[in-house]
Amino acid sequence: MSEERKSLNFLEQIIEEDLANGMPKSNLRFRFPPEPNGYLHIGHTKAIGISFGLGEKYNAPVNLRFDDTNPAKEEQEYVDAIKEDVAWLGYKWDKELYSSDYFQQLYDWAVQLIKDGKAYVDSQTSEAMAEQKGTPTQPGVDGPYRNRTVEENLDLFERMKAGEFNEGEHILRAKIDMQHPNMLMRDPIMYRILKKHHHRTGDDWCIYPMYDWTHGESDYLEQISHSLCSLEFKPHRELYNWFKDQVYDYSKTEYPLLPKQREFARLNLSYTIMSKRKLLQLVNDKVVAGWDDPRMPTISGLRRRGYTPAALRKFVETVGVAKRDNVIDVSLLEFCIREDLNKTAPRVMAVLDPVKVVITNYPEGKEEWFDAENNPEDEAAGSRKVPFSREIYIEKDDFKEEAGSKFFRLKLGGEVRLKNAYIIQANDVLKDANGDITEIHCTYSEDTSKKVKGTLHWVSIKHAVKAEVREYDRLFMDEAPDSHQDKDFMDFLNPDSLKIIEAYVEPSLVEAKVGDRFQFQRLGYFNVDNDATSDKLVFNKTVGLRDTWAKQEAPVKQEAKPQHAKPQNQPPKKKAIDVIQQLGKKYTNLPEVKQEKVKAEILELAKDVTYEELQPLFNTAAKKVGTRIAVALALGVLLESGLDKNSEIQEFIDKALEDSNDVLVAEAQTL
Repeated sequence: MSEERKSLNFLEQIIEEDLANGMPKSNLRFRFPPEPNGYLHIGHTKAIGISFGLGEKYNAPVNLRFDDTNPAKEEQEYVDAIKEDVAWLGYKWDKELYSSDYFQQLYDWAVQLIKDGKAYVDSQTSEAMAEQKGTPTQPGVDGPYRNRTVEENLDLFERMKAGEFNEGEHILRAKIDMQHPNMLMRDPIMYRILKKHHHRTGDDWCIYPMYDWTHGESDYLEQISHSLCSLEFKPHRELYNWFKDQVYDYSKTEYPLLPKQREFARLNLSYTIMSKRKLLQLVNDKVVAGWDDPRMPTISGLRRRGYTPAALRKFVETVGVAKRDNVIDVSLLEFCIREDLNKTAPRVMAVLDPVKVVITNYPEGKEEWFDAENNPEDEAAGSRKVPFSREIYIEKDDFKEEAGSKFFRLKLGGEVRLKNAYIIQANDVLKDANGDITEIHCTYSEDTSKKVKGTLHWVSIKHAVKAEVREYDRLFMDEAPDSHQDKDFMDFLNPDSLKIIEAYVEPSLVEAKVGDRFQFQRLGYFNVDNDATSDKLVFNKTVGLRDTWAKQEAPVKQEAKPQHAKPQNQPPKKKAIDVIQQLGKKYTNLPEVKQEKVKAEILELAKDVTYEELQPLFNTAAKKVGTRIAVALALGVLLESGLDKNSEIQEFIDKALEDSNDVLVAEAQTL
């Protein structure tokens, strides 16, 4: 695996070949060229990571250039947001530039092309031009204005610039070949009239250059060595080169280096919309609270939700650079943030769905403060004090009046350990008129050395701090919400993507600041939202401790299988633990996509496994990595159900953390 990481991706290979063929390393220069017509999203992190990553690798400058050629859709707000996002990710650009910086030069070059008979003003309707352009299988035909004289074209173009005409009356087109097999080469538009205020040039211009004309020439003016863009621009490369070759004849002395365009696969993510237009629709229709809503895939939304720059950079690095488009499972992104926060987020206690517990043999009015470890993954994180008293809150789901042997939490007559405190036993309950439990009466034991299977988080009622918790889920319920021809992507909105909960948290969180990240023990990772004030704590759920969607999807796939009549002599059904062991044996030999499916199956099977069945597998030989991964997955399900982390479990985790297999280490870290 380490050797794979060191191998060059195809873009690095191109650069290495250019250097080997004589390009001076000092000529290397890259750029990230966003259009300021929306906020950056998770897909842009790949483009950012590629260009800035190459800059870091080769110690080469990287420009941040805003391709601001459409004043109808561009705003200073978007410019500011993009700069904030790139800087937050940890990247530093060499120069901040704008395509609008080059409007005069682009105009002068366009005039030169007209003089050379390589551009002309067309005065037809857009419908007429579209009809003449032909199809991918049929050539286009020349329009009636294609052979205007140079003098007439220069006059019309100058008057377009002067504002004499209305929008749509005239355009400037490159004169290439209306029969060209690449439709983009069939006399593409270079300029259109737009009487709109530009966020930088104001009302100086009323003609604006098209993207294809502007983009390559901006690269050329900045002497970019390698112009890297996503695959949808591959058909544009021929036009990119044509425009570049024309202006090179005019300016080769001043600008000797010709940029080279190369394309990589864009980042597509399951359950996610990547279209800026559709994201803007979500904002305008108030489906979300803005571009930085924590359910949005924007970088600002992810930041507000609690994602870290390190997690996003790790995600991009893991996805890698490919030549073909593919869809990455969103669970990989969630895995990266879990892995990062597991190392850095302090552990605290919070109760989101409280039920009152009264410890009847604990003295009224007494309170104690216990030491609690801040982060077992970070020795330097130290500890804090948490208060304990006679009345506490626990989660409603952590108690059942009656439960089977696989329920490791509190039940009548049963005992559990309170994290960092005592062992309690449930003796009785009080109920309201509807039969709902309002209080659980327990007794406590000061003998904390006793062996019990369950450990619960809790907060002291006397000391608890109220907090608003915003529990976020995926915004869409479909893996590819915008891929259905017969349905609108809005049809797949998840009605439960946001739940607002009144929770209780331990008093140490009173000092928490906006952006601070925590693990609410046994619940997931949360961060302090921008809306939090000194009088009101507000937390966002970043991600759960484990991938609950995998568990939800597994049974659906099983139910979809046709049901056949069972043979009379069918062998007895295999025990869940045996199937988990069998799946584990082949786990490391599977591709990543199949690993995710097998993982979901193991997590589902683990619900039917007891600790007594799983414990013998803790001693699985080190070389049987797949089985140990399967054991770690199953163990996570048991721990979520309240199983106490005893010395045997800790020993298994410690050994897994020392292993050379990254997948096993990652699963162990979540435990």
